[in-house]
Amino acid sequence: MNTLGNKLRVTIFGQSHAAAIGCVVEGLPAGFRPDMDRVASFMARRAPGRTAWSTPRQESDAPEILSGLVDGILCGAPVSAVIRNSDQRSKDYEGLRRTPRPSHADYTAWVKYGEHYDIRGGGQFSGRLTAPLCFAGALALQVLEARGVAVAAHIGQIGGVFDPPPDFARVEQKELTALLERPFPVFSEEAGVAMRQEIERSRMEADSVGGVIRCFALGLPAGIGEPMFGGVENRLAAALFGIPAIRGVSFGDGFAAAAMRGSQHNDPFVMEGGAVHTRTNHAGGVLGGITTGMPLVVNVAVKPTASIAREQDTVDLKTGTDTTLVIHGRHDPCIVPRAVPVVEAVTALTLLDMLLEE
Repeated sequence: MNTLGNKLRVTIFGQSHAAAIGCVVEGLPAGFRPDMDRVASFMARRAPGRTAWSTPRQESDAPEILSGLVDGILCGAPVSAVIRNSDQRSKDYEGLRRTPRPSHADYTAWVKYGEHYDIRGGGQFSGRLTAPLCFAGALALQVLEARGVAVAAHIGQIGGVFDPPPDFARVEQKELTALLERPFPVFSEEAGVAMRQEIERSRMEADSVGGVIRCFALGLPAGIGEPMFGGVENRLAAALFGIPAIRGVSFGDGFAAAAMRGSQHNDPFVMEGGAVHTRTNHAGGVLGGITTGMPLVVNVAVKPTASIAREQDTVDLKTGTDTTLVIHGRHDPCIVPRAVPVVEAVTALTLLDMLLEE
């Protein structure tokens, strides 16, 4: 249940307020030397307490590597790492075992695990567990880069504010590189300003806001993926839904295709530089579950942060009566910005797994 992948296998362990969280990564190629400074920089994009739009919880998110590297080089053994938890406030979660938070997994965890469920910080359901996922993904991103594949994402939407993406058929490496250098990854700085204002409005109103992350992968060869249930879309969707708060996954034009005609949505084939391309890329780089060689485009919908400071209706599981709840603790008014590297990490892990299978 906590393991992703076939040839490249990632197992995540820990809980939000346990002593540590971590991962075991199997299948990385021996002989590769990862740049650990780049790994740290990647993980810092997800870490809490770094920006005005994230939770003030302070965690260094520094991975302690226990195995898999010898003199900084992957040796072929499983890579295992732990990240110590150091800034927990478990008392903030007292009482939530009997009064489940709306839109959290408190109730379903109680049904499945009973009184044994670790309620502190959301336990094993917490977004905190995306930290080791980002560690594994940071390694996968570098291996993909060595194979000529680049992965990067932007914030496509916050509330009702949109960041216009480039032409899906003409996404360029320099555009993705620029995204990775921005603390708030958008193509339009004007849109970024409006998005941050939207986040601040929700915070001031003791509320939260969601959005959409759009991830691109360049350099994938045509022919990756298997019909019917082993397609790129199938595998990526299953993996991306493992990220807490993800509500939808689509490719290319996604649900907008439902309002289009075939003559609008079809991508005409053309020859460019002696290779088959498509003039447009409404399909997002996948046909029949198999990559076309065009840029892969995946859209991920992220719900508003469930923990808000307003009084909400809930139930008392011990008395079987209706009651109200005010959530305490430290929470992001919008988790979309910090989820961007997580989407990149999961996309990279899945794509590298599929490339290794080939």
